[in-house]
Amino acid sequence: MGESEHEDIGLVTRIRSGDMAAFERLYNKYKRPLYQTALAITGDRGAAEEVMQDCFVRAHRAMGRVVASGSLSPWLHRIAVNLACNWANRHRRWLSALDVWLEHLSAPGLAPEQAAEQVEVGEVVRQALGSLNSTQRAVIVLFYVHGFTLAELAYIMDCPVGTVKSRLHYACKAFRERLRQDARLPGEIIYGTELGKA
Repeated sequence: MGESEHEDIGLVTRIRSGDMAAFERLYNKYKRPLYQTALAITGDRGAAEEVMQDCFVRAHRAMGRVVASGSLSPWLHRIAVNLACNWANRHRRWLSALDVWLEHLSAPGLAPEQAAEQVEVGEVVRQALGSLNSTQRAVIVLFYVHGFTLAELAYIMDCPVGTVKSRLHYACKAFRERLRQDARLPGEIIYGTELGKA
């Protein structure tokens, strides 16, 4: 068990005893990845912020029932994914952007033509992901961006590991197909994507 997992177990114990500093530590530790996940699913910054806040409210209420045996990240992401998917379904919206990651694509010091090319590639990726449904987007973000294992994804998405593998396979297939259809993206980027290795 790593240091982060040990810390989470200790935080749960402290939060249960009413230690608000421990809850603030938990909030600061996980707010960014939870916000990123919610944004990826909703495509709306305001909704992502609401989902992230609601996730922590619900987590605090359930702290007395949670089994603290390791990292709280999968448990918190399960709450966030459910809330974000519910929001997306209510508003009939799917992922329109992965802005939170695309904003970090541009490295300082790039030549103008390199920066322009990077922006165009980011736009192609954004549109390809935007064409997928919320479940496909969620599984891609959780697996490739946040690095959750298939077992953790099965817990987060409340389904068997075999279902997660299937969802990931079809999400990657659909994503690659969208990229292939876009003439703006160089072939070596399309075929070099690691999404196909899942």
